[in-house]
Amino acid sequence: MRKGMFLLFFFLIISACSQNNGQSQFNRNTDVMPQGVSVKNSHININKNNKYTDEERANHLANLAAGIPNVNGATAVVLGNIAIVGIDVDANIDRSKVGTIKYSVAESLKHDPQGAGALVVADPDINTRLKEIKNDMAAGKPVQGIMNELSDIVGRIIPDAPTPEMGKNPEKAVKKPRNQMNEQNDRQLEQEQQKQSNEKK
Repeated sequence: MRKGMFLLFFFLIISACSQNNGQSQFNRNTDVMPQGVSVKNSHININKNNKYTDEERANHLANLAAGIPNVNGATAVVLGNIAIVGIDVDANIDRSKVGTIKYSVAESLKHDPQGAGALVVADPDINTRLKEIKNDMAAGKPVQGIMNELSDIVGRIIPDAPTPEMGKNPEKAVKKPRNQMNEQNDRQLEQEQQKQSNEKK
């Protein structure tokens, strides 16, 4: 249920962000479509003073990822403020090494203004889906289908975890029940806590 709510919320945020004066960016600029890119160890120079198209950001992120050692190639898809970078690594590398490579790519992207918050994946299935999305974007397919595909990928990457509750103070939660205890139980609890803290020393 939480995963479904997250995906719905994600979709609503993205679709709301694409609205501007009743028209989407895609209706105004029919000649420029955001798209991803697949690269293998190439370089692009990004000028920090300009606003970038999604395609330029995707090129830049893919180039950064492809420049990390042991990364054979990278595919980046950028749509608005969502960026997912799929990396291609050798199939015979063990999982811990792949995790280290993913961490290196994530650190590289985190320190770049265009890549802060980008999701990094090394899963071959997701990487294939990213390439398909990139091709769909290049072909000018409807954004609705692309958004559904991206939300499926993000839902698969991000674990289903409880969200932090706003306005809750965990320290008060511990003290409040204690204040409701009678004196005898309160003293007994105090002694147990004292005993346990002394045992740790």
